[in-house]
Amino acid sequence: MQRPLLITLPIEIKTYDIDFVNIVHNMVYIRWLEDMRLHLLADIYTMADMLADGVSPVLTRTEIDYRLPLRFGDKPIGTMWVSKLSRIKWTIEAKISVGEQQHAAAKQFGYFANLKTLRPVRIPSILQEKWAMEII
Repeated sequence: MQRPLLITLPIEIKTYDIDFVNIVHNMVYIRWLEDMRLHLLADIYTMADMLADGVSPVLTRTEIDYRLPLRFGDKPIGTMWVSKLSRIKWTIEAKISVGEQQHAAAKQFGYFANLKTLRPVRIPSILQEKWAMEII
């Protein structure tokens, strides 16, 4: 399976990530997805470049399957890639694992918007070109 624009990011579980039953709270995974998405974009299309171009990614939906709980002391690794890219919309997939054990799998959907009008715009060409190079 191709994983264009793949990033891998070690995740540190903090004490405040743990809920009352001593596992990572479900909302923490959503924060980790945000961290990974920012990391994915950072090397290709920085926030400074986006602001200069007057665009920003807009997240429209997150789907996540929580498969196994994580606990304080686990050393999860997050992987994320752009699985689909059209002229306007994007889909990102992610996995959070410890070793070969997958703890969560997620999909996020969105588009880029003009910061003044908040209307959808084409995916920036730098992202389209980089993605196209990796799916060949």
